[in-house]
Amino acid sequence: MTPPRYEGFVRMPDAEFEAMLARAAEKGAKRALADVGLDGDEAALDIRDLRSLLDCIRLVRRTAMQTAVRMITTGVMLALLAGIAIKLKIFGGGP
Repeated sequence: MTPPRYEGFVRMPDAEFEAMLARAAEKGAKRALADVGLDGDEAALDIRDLRSLLDCIRLVRRTAMQTAVRMITTGVMLALLAGIAIKLKIFGGGP
């Protein structure tokens, strides 16, 4: 008796398929890292530097937002104080 033939399909054990898939994924990841220049002995250091740079960018963005909010708040407070000073005629003069 002959085993059934599958047109266009190949059958293989699951363990062999998983091993082949892992090798292909590893090879693809290495090629992708090489394409962007992150291969070699200093790749880990480069990635740490990139993460540090991203952390710095996030810190600068957060600080810029805090500064903008403080400036707006200070401007509103100064405008209110100027309005109160004008209303109470603190600086004299006026009709």
